[in-house]
Amino acid sequence: MDTAGTRTRSFSQGEINWDELDKTKLYVVGAGIFTGLTVGLYPISVVKTRLQVASRDALERDAFSVIKGLLKTDGVPGLYKGFGTVITGAVPARIIFLTALETTKLSAFKMIEPFKLSEPVQAAIANGIAGMMASLCSQAVFVPIDVVSQRLMVQGYSGHATYTGGLDVTRQVIKTDGIRGLYRGFGLSVMTYSPSSAVWWASYGTSQRVFWRLLGHGDEPAGAAPSEGKIAMVQAAGGIFAGATASCITTPLDTIKTRLQVMGHGKKPSARQVVKNLIADGGFAGFYRGLGPRFFSMSAWGTSMILAYEYLSKVILFSLIYFSYHKTLNTYLLSMIC
Repeated sequence: MDTAGTRTRSFSQGEINWDELDKTKLYVVGAGIFTGLTVGLYPISVVKTRLQVASRDALERDAFSVIKGLLKTDGVPGLYKGFGTVITGAVPARIIFLTALETTKLSAFKMIEPFKLSEPVQAAIANGIAGMMASLCSQAVFVPIDVVSQRLMVQGYSGHATYTGGLDVTRQVIKTDGIRGLYRGFGLSVMTYSPSSAVWWASYGTSQRVFWRLLGHGDEPAGAAPSEGKIAMVQAAGGIFAGATASCITTPLDTIKTRLQVMGHGKKPSARQVVKNLIADGGFAGFYRGLGPRFFSMSAWGTSMILAYEYLSKVILFSLIYFSYHKTLNTYLLSMIC
C-alpha cells in the first residue's frame, strides 16, 4: 500500500499493494476485526464525549470520575451508550474509508514520485492526502451516526435530554431540525476528522520510515529481514506517535464539534458562542477537555487497526498466492495427464 507498484518492498515489514488484495475477503474479515476493536475501545469515546460537554458545575471533572459515575448509575452498559448506533454505521463507513484511503494513496505516490523526494517525505505527503480524502468520503455516513451516538452517550448527563434509543434520537432531531439536524456540525466534522486523519496517516507513514532507519534498515535490505515482533513494535510505536500528534492538533475542533452536536432542544448556539462559552468556562484549557481519552483512543484505535489491517492484508495476500500456486500446479498436472 506504500507504493504505486513501481517500487518493491525492501523487506517483510513493507506494506501490501492494494491491487494484490482480495477485496471481498478484506471487507468481510476486516468488518469482524474492526467490530471487535470497536467493542474494546468504545468506552473511551463515551468518557471523552462526556468530559467535552460537562458544565462548569459537573462533579465528574476527570476520566476516572466519569467512569465511576457511569458504573454507579448504569453499570457496565453505561459505558456502551449509543454503541448499537455506532456499530450499525461503522461497517459501511470503514469500507468507504479504507477503499478511499488505499486508492488515493496509490495515486498520490504516483503523482509525487517524479519529484524524487526522500522516502519519509513521500510517505508523509501520500499518506496525508490519502487520510484526508478517505475521511472526506466517509463523513456522509459518519456524521449522522456521530450526532445520534453522541446524544445517547450524554443523555441525562449535565442537563442533557434522555432518549429511549437511537431511533428516538433520530425522530426528535428530524422533528426539530429536519434532515439537516442529522448533519449538525458537518463542517466542523470535516474540519476535525479530515485534518486529524491526514495528520495521523502522515505522522504514521513518516515515523515508520524514521524508526526503521534508526534501527538500521534503509531503503535497501540490510542483512536479515526484521522479525515479526520487531515489525509489530515499530508499527505500534508509529501508531502511538501518530495518535499523540493528531490529538494535540485537532482536539480543540473536536471539543467544539461535540458540543454543537449534542445541544438539546431550544438551545442551539453557533460555533462562535461555543468558543466563547468554553473560554469563559475554563479558559483556553477548556478546548483540550478530554485530551487524555482522545489521545488514548486515537493511539489505541490507530495502533490496533493498523496491526490488524497489516496482518489481515498479509494473510489474504498469502492465501491469494497459495491458491494461485496450487491452481497453476493442478492445471500443469492435468495437462500432463491429458
